[in-house]
This record gives sequence, structure tokens and C-alpha cells, in this order.
Amino acid sequence: MKVTVVGAGNVGATCAQIVAEKNIVQEVVLLDIKEGISEGKALDLWETAPINYYDSRITGSTNDYSKTAGSEVVVITSGLPRKPGMSRDDLISINAGIVKSVTENVVKYSPDAKIIIVSNPLDVMTYAAFKTAKFPKNRVMGMAGILDTARYRAFLAEALDVSPRDISALLMGGHGDTMVPLPRYTTVAGIPVTELIDDDKLNAIVERTKKGGGELVNLMGTSAWYAPGSAAAQMVEAIVMNQKRVFPCCVLLEGEYGLNDMFVGAPVVLGKNGVEKIIEVALNNDEKKLLNDSANSVKGVMGVLDGMNIL
Repeated sequence: MKVTVVGAGNVGATCAQIVAEKNIVQEVVLLDIKEGISEGKALDLWETAPINYYDSRITGSTNDYSKTAGSEVVVITSGLPRKPGMSRDDLISINAGIVKSVTENVVKYSPDAKIIIVSNPLDVMTYAAFKTAKFPKNRVMGMAGILDTARYRAFLAEALDVSPRDISALLMGGHGDTMVPLPRYTTVAGIPVTELIDDDKLNAIVERTKKGGGELVNLMGTSAWYAPGSAAAQMVEAIVMNQKRVFPCCVLLEGEYGLNDMFVGAPVVLGKNGVEKIIEVALNNDEKKLLNDSANSVKGVMGVLDGMNIL
């Protein structure tokens, strides 16, 4: 079994490393447009195999998609970060063009693949890949909710001084400031988190989660990679191992939660077919409003992309 990661930057290389170290596939292909980068990182990673005890072969490729042929899962991390002076529309235009080109090559060589999008702006790039691939909706999804939920759980673990492994949480909506963490569906070893922390502290953690990516950019001058790469790798594992894990992912909603024709985060079951099921949980009026506001924000960005006539 083969998994491909397109984009050998920090996020892509981290994802490839973790997938290889899980030892769940025969081959991991790392592809990039920069000459020698993917080959060098693949070689460096392969040289860790005797140390970290895994057998998954890692192959690097400079823009040769024939090496990705027959991939079970393809993770797309390609795209440019937003630079000073660059408008949101500029970023959408550039990255949509990149995602479109990558997706066309993925479809050509791996027509049965499941596609995971990590490129930003994530929700609209998932939409771009879906329109380009023309795959069933269960085979194109975005990685956002796992990352955002992980940040939420990490912050809670720190505040409560407990293991993050015991915290379960749900988060919905778009990837960004309009995301919708759901404290009602957050538990610590089955105990509702609202019984363990006061409202002010919990609300502060929710707000920190919404701005989690920006916090890291401010600290490092660049976006995160360990957590995003790990989150994408967890999705890969759930699919190739048919684990039927329940994760929040960016998916196409067609009536679920009263939303239509838009890509936003919702809880799903991930297995060998990709998105096996979209789970609808009961939301109260406040939660529904937050989700609708988030969805409308995403819908606006999707409309911007549609107006560019790139796809």
C-alpha cells in the first residue's frame, strides 16, 4: 500500500515521517516542485528507519507524479503562506491554482485515492480539490478539526493539569477565527469539562483555540508544522487501517445541520472508504447560530473562488 504526500515543506515532511514511523504502509512518496528537496528529505527520513524500527520505504520525487501511481491516500500540503502585502484574494487565487494542478495529477495517477487537503485557506482549498477531482464527496476531505481539537485539548490539559489522552472534545465549523468549539461535548475521562473548570477559564481557552495558528505565527514568524503534520498522519492511519475513527473533518455538507453545498468541519467516521458517515449531533440554538455564522463565512470565501473562474 502506498501513501503520497505532496509538498515537502515542514508540514508535508512531518506527515510523511509520522506515517512511515507508524509502519502501516509499504511506501510513502514525498513529492515537491523544488529540485532535490523531496529526494533529500526522503533519504534523510529513510536513514532513520534502522533507528526508529520501521520498514515503510520513503521515496522522494521532484514533480514526477508517475511515482505516486496507485496511492491509497494522497495528502496535499502544497501552497504558499500569506505574505506581507498579499490580500486574502491573492492567496486564494494562487493556492487554488496550485491545488487544482496537483489534484489533476493525483487523479491521473491514483484515480481511486482518498484526498486529504491541508493547504490554506483550508475549507475553500478542499472545495477546490473536490471540484477538480470530481470524486465522490467521501473521498475528498480537509484536515482542520483534528488540529483545532488537539489544540483545544492541549490547552485544557494544561489548565486542568491532567493527561491530554483523557480529554475528548468536538469542534465544528470553518478553520479559523469562526471555528466552533463545543464545551457541551467536551469531557475528561467521561466527566463534562464544565464541571471541572469555571466558565471564564473555559471561554478563554476557547478563544485561544480559535487563534491557535496565529499564536504560533507570532512566536515563530511562520506557521505550525508538528501538530498539522501529525493530524494529517492520524487521518491517513484511520483510512489505511480502516479504523472507523470519529474525527472532526472538513467535508461537503448536503443538508446535514441544515447546511447545503459547503465545506465545513463536522464529526465523521473515517475508514477505508474515506468519510464513511457524517455524524449529526444535537446543537442548541446558540451552537446552531455559531455554526451558521461560521458556515456563512466559509460560503463567502467559496464565492470569491467561484468568481475567479479558476476551476
